[in-house]
Amino acid sequence: MQLFLLSGLSGSGKSVALKVLEDSGFYCVDNLPAEILTTLTDYLLSAGYDKMAVSIDVRSANSVQRLPEMLSQIKRKVQALHVLFLDAKTDTLVKRFSETRRMHPLSDGVRTLPECVQYERELLAGISQIGHHIDTSELKANALRNWIKQFIELDGTRLTVLFESFGFKQGIPLDADFVFDVRCLPNPYYDVQLRPLTGLDGPVIEFLEGTPAAQDMLVDICRFVDRWLPHFIADNRSYLTIAIGCTGGQHRSVYLSEKLAQYFRSNQQVLLRHRELS
Repeated sequence: MQLFLLSGLSGSGKSVALKVLEDSGFYCVDNLPAEILTTLTDYLLSAGYDKMAVSIDVRSANSVQRLPEMLSQIKRKVQALHVLFLDAKTDTLVKRFSETRRMHPLSDGVRTLPECVQYERELLAGISQIGHHIDTSELKANALRNWIKQFIELDGTRLTVLFESFGFKQGIPLDADFVFDVRCLPNPYYDVQLRPLTGLDGPVIEFLEGTPAAQDMLVDICRFVDRWLPHFIADNRSYLTIAIGCTGGQHRSVYLSEKLAQYFRSNQQVLLRHRELS
């Protein structure tokens, strides 16, 4: 059986993600009480189900904090276990709740909405550290659907290295394990012919490949990741997110993320995302 556990902050896009899993042939259960996850898994295994997705979040109250312990037991029973955690910036979540006029599940008439979001983060801290993190703050629904489809295809028994370009104008991604700031490199934006292009386009690639500092930065990041990646694998990490940031997330960070993904794809399981191009 493949088991996907979906969790995250309220308003971060879990319903969208679960729908993608359902459309991909997974038996899906939303808002499952955490304490019966093991029982349900055993039942579906005995019934011959091979693809299962479960959404568990703060609505499970205090039992949600026992999930990491439960997952260590379940992992021995299933062929592949994927943990996906969706997150977003607090102001983004507050805006989404305000626009939809929905009540936060932790609302009690005393806490403000930002306080509810912060309390939810604290309750889910244990889960957020063990799963693949996706920051949906600047992400449209279609982009999230595409990212979930990519995630479904991963081999859950191997480490996945995610290279993500972004723009500092929109903030640092919440899901990053390492952040490399490449704003010190010459910026194609100041060339009027390159400005409307991105790091995926030939003229920008040619510009940066002819920039010694950009090539030095690429080599140095490759060396750093090469040096420490075996340690993350030995630590049984499932996911490692490396974010490359420039000012707008259009040129330098896109180019370098593409090159890094190309380099490591030969011997690692790699995902590539361009946040500001999504």
